[in-house]
Amino acid sequence: MNLLNIIFIITDQQRYDTIAGLGASFMQTPHLDRLVREGVSFDQCHCTAAVCVPSRASLFSMEYPHTVRSYTNGSPWHQCWVEDIQAAGYHTVNVGKMHTNPVDGSFGFDQRYIVENKDRAHPYERPHGGFLDEWDKFMLNSGVRKPSRETYRAENPNWATGLGAFEWPLEEKFHPDTFVGTMARWVIDKRETDTPLFLQIGFPGPHPPYDPVRRHLDLYENTHIPISLVTDEELAAQPPYHKAYRSNMMEGNPDAVRWHERPSEAQLLRLWKHYAANVTLIDEQVGQIMSSLENKGYLENAIVVFMSDHGDCIGDHGHIQKWTMYDAVTRVPAIVWAPGKLPEGKRTDALIQHMDLVPMLFELAGVDQPSYSGAQSALPVALGESQGRDAVFAELSGRGSDEYLHMVRTHDWKLVHYLNQPDTGELYDLGADPSEIHNLWTQPEHDSIKTELLSVLREWHLRQSAA
Repeated sequence: MNLLNIIFIITDQQRYDTIAGLGASFMQTPHLDRLVREGVSFDQCHCTAAVCVPSRASLFSMEYPHTVRSYTNGSPWHQCWVEDIQAAGYHTVNVGKMHTNPVDGSFGFDQRYIVENKDRAHPYERPHGGFLDEWDKFMLNSGVRKPSRETYRAENPNWATGLGAFEWPLEEKFHPDTFVGTMARWVIDKRETDTPLFLQIGFPGPHPPYDPVRRHLDLYENTHIPISLVTDEELAAQPPYHKAYRSNMMEGNPDAVRWHERPSEAQLLRLWKHYAANVTLIDEQVGQIMSSLENKGYLENAIVVFMSDHGDCIGDHGHIQKWTMYDAVTRVPAIVWAPGKLPEGKRTDALIQHMDLVPMLFELAGVDQPSYSGAQSALPVALGESQGRDAVFAELSGRGSDEYLHMVRTHDWKLVHYLNQPDTGELYDLGADPSEIHNLWTQPEHDSIKTELLSVLREWHLRQSAA
C-alpha cells in the first residue's frame, strides 16, 4: 500500500482571522498563504472546547469532550487515533506540544520530542511541574533561564501595562516556536527510512506570554490593525460567569498576562502587534519545514494539515485568552493541503468541527478508521458534495469555578447555556450581529429561537450519550 505522508501542524491559541490569505490583510503570513492558495480552507471550522486539553482530547479521539470525560485542563486522555495510524504502518513522531495527560504518555507515537506551555514557572517542582520537556533541557544545558511570569514580572518594565505582551529577551534560537521548528526540520532531515511518516508538529505559540522576537515585531511597527473596544452596554449584558472570569484574569495573571478592566486602544494595538508577530514567526517556521519536506521528497505524496486548538479574544468583548464561547475562541484556522487529491485554492464556509478533519485524513490516506461517534468526515465538504453540519457544539468547565457551559452555533444563531445559572446565558443573531456584541438572551421577542436552540443542545447531548 502506498500510504501518504501526513504532516499535522497545530498552533496553540491562534485566531481564525490571522492569515493574510484568508482576508486578514494586516498579517504577514506568506507560507500559510501558500497553503491557502494550494489547499482547502475550512473557514467555519470550530473547536469543541474553548481550552487546550479538552479541545485536543476531542480532536485526537474524534469524540466530544463529554464523551471522553475531558472538560478542562488537567483532564486525562484515554484514547488517541495516532495509535491506529501507527498500527497501519506509519512511523509516528511528535515534535512540540500535544498537551497530552499524562504529558509523557506514548499515545501511539514511536518518538516524542515534547514541548509544553511557554509559561511553566516551576517546571521542576510538583504539582505544577515535575517534568522537563525538550525545551527545558535545551535552556538548562545552555545555561539560560527560561522566560516566565516570574522573570517578566521582575525584569520587564511593561509588566504592569503590557497585558502579557513582551519582546523575547533571549537569542532567537531559544524561542519555543523557533526551537520546535528547528527540531521538526532535524527529524525530517535526518530521517532515512522509507516507512510513511506521520509527523505531528505542535507550536506553543501564539499562546501567551505574547513574546515574539524583535525582527518580527518590527514588521508590524507601522501596521494598522482594527481594534474592537468593549462598551459598558456589552459588559452589562454578559453573564455573571464572564465577570468572574475577567476578574480571574486580572488577579491571577495566568500565563504572564496581567489583564486590565478596560485596556486602552493603544494597549490593545500593542498587544495585537505582538500576537501577530508571533504568528509571523510561526509562519516562517512552517515555510522552512515545507522546504525540508520538499527537499526530502515527502511532499510528492503527502497531506499537510494546519490548524489551531482554539483562539483568543485579544481584548474583544473585554476578554483575554479563551474560556468563553465567542467565535474569536471557538473558530479556528483549518487548512488541508493535498495537491492532486483535494481542490486547490478552495474556501468553504460550511460548518465543521475540528475533529471532522480526521476521518478525511484516514480516507485520503487509505487507512482503516477507528470507531467514533462524534466526528463527521469533512471530505465531502472539501469535494463540494456536502453543505457540512447544521450546527456545531462546544463545551467546558469554567475557569476558577464549577460552572459547566456549552454552546450550539448554527450559521445564523449562537446560544450558550450555563448549567448552574439557568436564568442567564448568551444568544446572538449572527446574521445581524456577526461580532457577537448584542446579547439577546433576556429579550422576550427571541424566546422562540432560544427554546429551539436549547432543544437542539439537549438533543445533541442525548444522542451523544446514546451513541
